[in-house]
Amino acid sequence: MQVTTAPIPGKYWQWRGHSVYYVQAGEKQPQRPPLLLVHGFGASTDHWRKNIIGLCQDFEVFAIDLLGFGRSAKPKLQYSGDLWRDQLNDFISEVVGQKAVLAGNSLGGYACLCVAAQRPDSAAGLVLLNSAGPFSESQQTAEPEALQSQIQPPKQPSPLEKLLGDSVKWIFQQPLAQFLLFQYVRQRWVIRQTLEKVYLDKSAITEQLIEEISRPAYDAGALDVFVSVFSTPQGEKVDVLLKQLTCPLLLLWGEADPWINARERSQKFRQYYPELIEHFLTAGHCPHDELPNRVNPLLRDWVLSIA
Repeated sequence: MQVTTAPIPGKYWQWRGHSVYYVQAGEKQPQRPPLLLVHGFGASTDHWRKNIIGLCQDFEVFAIDLLGFGRSAKPKLQYSGDLWRDQLNDFISEVVGQKAVLAGNSLGGYACLCVAAQRPDSAAGLVLLNSAGPFSESQQTAEPEALQSQIQPPKQPSPLEKLLGDSVKWIFQQPLAQFLLFQYVRQRWVIRQTLEKVYLDKSAITEQLIEEISRPAYDAGALDVFVSVFSTPQGEKVDVLLKQLTCPLLLLWGEADPWINARERSQKFRQYYPELIEHFLTAGHCPHDELPNRVNPLLRDWVLSIA
């Protein structure tokens, strides 16, 4: 059984006139880089609670709510990898105060990759847990895979499917449809249903977890964030970013992830960054939350090996 742990109280940092929420735990370690944990789409610092508690004995640990998510402000902006890259880079510069090891899940992994590749002075290392983001030769997007898969046609569509797919995309660009879809996906039962698809260990899907994902979706501005994430142009391709990357890279894959083919995606990462280290875990899309007792030691040992 998974242990339910209370979130660690956090604080706010002002960035470009907006309140950004973060959590800080553990003491600064002279010989070890601090860790910065970055959540995926629809999640928050709460999603890292088991990892913060498990790692703060050995490291100074930060977790942050990306602008538009969790307890951070939700202004009407164009949300993108570039925006979150700048937010994370400035946070490391102004709050953390030294190079950090960035660890990101899903959409947060893509944001961390953007920082490590394009702002190398901020990154001591990079850990990606089932990271999102498009490769040049594929049609995968950096947008949230869960909802994307519900509104886009399958690969190699027939002409009819393509027409229907384009129609569906057009429908979901209309404000009323966007509003209705958002009302649907933020229902607690829909959140539970989605988590049951992407978590291998169903005991990790607690009422606390559902509440932590549901609560921010009722904040003012949450609909605008949802719409923006879906309408923003694709960010820089993952292969382009990997070619720019110079810091050590660890990949932690939840192999039972229905949204990401971990083995196939691993090969692409290896093609562009062969010196990476990786581990495949018996978990779904969020291995850090499902298997903290496996993820925390792997992350700890790897960071100590590069420090």
